[in-house]
Amino acid sequence: MKVQLAGCGDAFGSGGRFNTCIHVEDGGSSILLDCGASSLVALKKAGIDRGAIDAILLTHFHADHFGGIPFFILDQQLNVKRTRPLLIAGPPGLRDWYARAMALAFPGERTLAFELDLREVDIGVAQPLAGMQVTPIHVKHDDRAGPCLAYRIESEAKTLCYSGDTEWTDALIDAARGADLFICECYMYEKLRKSHMTLTVLRQHLPAIGAKRVILTHLSEDMLAHLADVELECAVDGLVVEV
Repeated sequence: MKVQLAGCGDAFGSGGRFNTCIHVEDGGSSILLDCGASSLVALKKAGIDRGAIDAILLTHFHADHFGGIPFFILDQQLNVKRTRPLLIAGPPGLRDWYARAMALAFPGERTLAFELDLREVDIGVAQPLAGMQVTPIHVKHDDRAGPCLAYRIESEAKTLCYSGDTEWTDALIDAARGADLFICECYMYEKLRKSHMTLTVLRQHLPAIGAKRVILTHLSEDMLAHLADVELECAVDGLVVEV
């Protein structure tokens, strides 16, 4: 499994980073985890084959995780000249969110030359998506833009967990337990912030999770100012990880 964090930033571009966009390749499958507003730029800069992407898994509907979808769709239609199907999967409500986002970003009726499958996932149920076994887990962020999800992804005997945006919840223990790679948002260093993870809290729970490798992402200016004090690996845009 090859993972590339094309974008690892927060909603405000802290540290000059792109919004969340994580590319995962394994066993012939190519997927994105989230597609924030700046993702098309991030994918081009990272040299990722946009036409090879089979699916996009969305954790929630905040623009720094979802806002790149209209740009991605038009790029597939007009530049990539896509003809093969594309799956976009995400929380219940996906179809309505997609329609509103497209109408706001690029008004008018559009006929796509490829089949677009908008699929609302079953939360808490392992399900096949784009050749991978995916379990969506409800986490604690902002359900006005959700329900907000983490994903446990199993493929080729490797396991990846991505937390999405969340404050600490015990649901992350099962989501990331024993994972080969746990990509976890960590917005704050020691101050508690509703709806987001704080490093001092996460540290307490990592032994129970037992992930083999942990990478922190979605870092605020507060976290970036404390990097010298952080013992865990922190994401940078373009980081490539072989799992």
